[in-house]
Amino acid sequence: MKAPGLDIERIRAQFPALTQIINNQPVIFFDGPGGTQVPGSVIDAIADYLVRSNANAHGAFATSARTDALIDSARTAAADLLGCDATEVVFGANMTTLTFALSRAIGREIQPGDEIIVTRLDHDANVSPWYALAERGATVRFVDINVEDCTLNWSDLEQQINERTRLVAVGYASNAVGTINDVAAIAQLAHAVGALVFVDAVHYAPHGPIDVRSLDCDFLVCSVYKFFGPHVGILYGKHEHLARFQPYKVRPASDEVPSRWETGTLNHEGLAGMVAAINYLAKIGCQVAPSKENHLLYDLLKADAGKWQTFRCPPSRSTSSSFPNRRAALVTAMTAIQQYEAELSKHLMSGLLQIPGLTIYGITDLERFAWRTPTVAFRLEGQSPQMVAKMLGDRGIFAWHGNFYASSLTEKLGVEASGGLVRVGLLHYNTVAEIRRLLEELSEIAVLSNN
Repeated sequence: MKAPGLDIERIRAQFPALTQIINNQPVIFFDGPGGTQVPGSVIDAIADYLVRSNANAHGAFATSARTDALIDSARTAAADLLGCDATEVVFGANMTTLTFALSRAIGREIQPGDEIIVTRLDHDANVSPWYALAERGATVRFVDINVEDCTLNWSDLEQQINERTRLVAVGYASNAVGTINDVAAIAQLAHAVGALVFVDAVHYAPHGPIDVRSLDCDFLVCSVYKFFGPHVGILYGKHEHLARFQPYKVRPASDEVPSRWETGTLNHEGLAGMVAAINYLAKIGCQVAPSKENHLLYDLLKADAGKWQTFRCPPSRSTSSSFPNRRAALVTAMTAIQQYEAELSKHLMSGLLQIPGLTIYGITDLERFAWRTPTVAFRLEGQSPQMVAKMLGDRGIFAWHGNFYASSLTEKLGVEASGGLVRVGLLHYNTVAEIRRLLEELSEIAVLSNN
């Protein structure tokens, strides 16, 4: 299958992990929803920071100055990825930690009778931090799902949102079954009653472009280790909200936005890896849409390959054609990745539907694949999800099993008590050949299950 502008062989060659052999079989990584593999440039950038620049921030010496420059560069890179301003980017340990920190701050203003909306489709990291505000007197309401295709029940959502709603927490895409939610429409409903919108984009981030301005969400979170980098969390917040809400912090720490939200010392080597991961994606965009500006951008990024980046692209809103635009390159890359993964998904789904005794949870209609990521959850009759995952793992095919912390969903589907689901997650470094091997192995396992 020809990728839309993607050089898959070139892409795969940048990921050292993809060359591993298990039980005399090349390893196939379908475990991406739990954490992606990383390109060599990310590994090099982390090592380079630790060798050349390892210091805390705000010191009067060279390595500390380099760290200060790195933090600025990291904010700019994350802003280009999300389509916001650098002052609206907050870094933390991970999405969960950032969400708990924000929920505590918002909780300072919660009054008895206020309502918070969460959904049964979400990872619990976008449920429990808000559910904890029941201690402040808030009422937490769950939006139900349509079991037949694992989509949000829109009628229930509209009924739940009312004049007492203070915040709606929703996932951009389900990490368990791949469903993509219409976040922009949800934001319209929430803002109509004056409620805030918090979006968990952890699962969506490696699969498509993100534009927080178009979504008009108030907050959005993602985790770098889900899009080809190290363990760093990113929080976008509208500047007005980051300035208005009061975070819990130590007294000597800065009260400036956005650093007032960053508790303790940041993971500087992680930020170096994050910048490298974003630049890896930007270089794909340059290759997909070659132009004079993209050639310049590619050369600038390539010149710093393997190092933490001090290169700073101009703001994405710049209209000058004489400057390289990393934001535009990232949108191009993620759009091409989205198209390629959609084709992979159709190949996977068509094959899974032919396996006897296999039940798929989520959207299966190929005409509706614009509303799902290439993450597929299923069960195989006669085998527990854990056993299926183990048999695949023994064959060098890595896939997850369980509830993936989306326990409200697996409970609603009636599979929580019996081991949850098997989850296969595709990424742009996966291939049709790998999918064929998966389908062959699953077909053999299905035969064993029926004997």
